[in-house]
Amino acid sequence: MKSLWAPWRIKYLTAKKQAKCIFCQKPRSKKRDYIVFKTRYSVCRMNIFPYNNGHLMISPVKHVREISALNDTEILDLIKALNKAKKLLAKVLKPHGYNIGMNISKSAGAGIAGHLHIHIVPRWRGDTNFMPVLADTKIISQSLGELYGLLKKSDKPEAD
Repeated sequence: MKSLWAPWRIKYLTAKKQAKCIFCQKPRSKKRDYIVFKTRYSVCRMNIFPYNNGHLMISPVKHVREISALNDTEILDLIKALNKAKKLLAKVLKPHGYNIGMNISKSAGAGIAGHLHIHIVPRWRGDTNFMPVLADTKIISQSLGELYGLLKKSDKPEAD
């Protein structure tokens, strides 16, 4: 049997559940918190425990659990941020498709139920294999730091 090392997962498995909302905490640094970009009303950050390479989360700046708690301007900004994130992923990773969604409440699968957020997960043909089914293991093929650098570099406006 071969071993697949994923040492970053131990932080997730052994971490105490934080009393503070991870989306509301003041960032220590954009790089350390993997904030890809921020708008007036929304924040896009990398999921540090991704389902797939490039898994991003877009959340409103305002701490709300339901989309109905946002005004029209905030909702539009959130969707525009989602669109920008999708364009960045297309430019950098060139996925074949995406899973995009929200889990609203613990019973719907939300890991952080108190702060609304949208998941965008890039997908490629054939990106699922026997590992998740037989070994309950998902292989992530790129480091967070490397991908963060590529996303940040691609988010800069192009020179004329």
